[in-house]
This record gives sequence, structure tokens and C-alpha cells, in this order.
Amino acid sequence: MTPAIPQIATEAAAAYRRAGPWAYRFALGKLSGDPLFAALLAPGLLPARARYLDLGCGQGLLAAWLLAAARLHARRSPAADAPPPAIARYHGIELLDAAVRRGRIALADHPFVTLESGDATAAPLPAADVVCLIDVLHYIPAASQEALLARIRSGLAGDGRLLLRVGDAAAGLPYRLSRWTDSLVVLAHSGRLPRLHGRPLADWLALLRQLGYRSETRPMGGAGFANVLILAEPD
Repeated sequence: MTPAIPQIATEAAAAYRRAGPWAYRFALGKLSGDPLFAALLAPGLLPARARYLDLGCGQGLLAAWLLAAARLHARRSPAADAPPPAIARYHGIELLDAAVRRGRIALADHPFVTLESGDATAAPLPAADVVCLIDVLHYIPAASQEALLARIRSGLAGDGRLLLRVGDAAAGLPYRLSRWTDSLVVLAHSGRLPRLHGRPLADWLALLRQLGYRSETRPMGGAGFANVLILAEPD
């Protein structure tokens, strides 16, 4: 049985205490309140063990979450229970240097975890079984979105997968609330307001088909706003 979500959030956020109070509070709030993290533990979404490439990784919360889930499972669950997804290697690329520094401090005990400062649209993309673009694409102009998705597709093996969370620009007020929230988060992290580049969900799915992916959407539970989780695989 997978450990309770609050337990995993507390366990994962604890690593960020040594990166400072802000890093810890942000990690705890995000891991506790964002339904994405619980969704990642749904059966079949992620491989049993995989190499992860996390583009726009922030301070590495995805790695911290999966590592904490694995630790809690090992300590508290019967051996017969299916374990949560395990990390063989994790490589994160993040534009904000300060977030990378916080993540490196928090995850320093895990030599298979690498966080790199860089622009995901231009940086080399290491080989991976799972590529994650969580709340990232709308910060990138349309042409660069398409180029990045195409580059990811060219590097994915037949059994690889791309995990995206995007906003549905056709969702009206919920989408506008999402945009305002994302803008405020970026302002808090970087001191600047971003320019956002959204698309209706139908357009995101059409673009993925055009680039050679087959995709399906997954429910986000209490996500609110207009966020949609998409699992895309080579067609």
C-alpha cells in the first residue's frame, strides 16, 4: 500500500530544511497542496524504475517526492506490496540558478540526482525513459514549444514517455486564474512577470499527434484551475 500523501509530502520536504526556510516552506506547501504529486503514483503512469529528465525542474521536487515515497514504502509497507516508481537516474534542467542551488543542497545525498542550470530549449537533453514538462511549456513561445517537443520525440525510445501538465486556454475563467497564479509564482521566484503562451487543450493534443506522439489525458483530482495532465508516448 502506498504511504499516505501527507506522510510523503512531509518526508520529501524535510530534505529542504538544510536549503533554508524558504526552500522548505515552498517544498512543503507545493508537495502537500498540488494534486500532481499524488497523481504520479497512480498505477501505470510511470515505469517501475526509470531514468528521468525533468525540464523546468525547479528545486527538484519531483525527485524528492519519488525518493520519499520509496523510503516510506520500504520502511512501512509489507514486501509483497508493489513499490512506488523508483529513480534509476534523475537529471533536472532549470533556468533559475537559485532554485538549482536549493535543490542541490537538499538532494546532495543522492549521487544519481543531477540538477543543472540551463535553458531547456537549448541545453543538450540526456537520454531518459521519462521526460517531464510540468507547468513549463506556457512559459515558452509557440515555435520553441514545438521545437522542444520535436527534439524530445526524436530522443525517446519506443517505450519512453513524456509527461506534461498544461493549461487549457479554452477553459475561460479557470484558465485565467491559472495564468495569474503562474505569473505570481514566477514573480516571487525571479522578481519579473513572465509572458505566457498558452493553447487550448485540443491544440496541445493536435500538436502532439503532429509530432508523432499518441497521448491521453489523466484526471488531476482537486487541481482546480484549468490544468490537464497528459501522458504522451511515441506513436
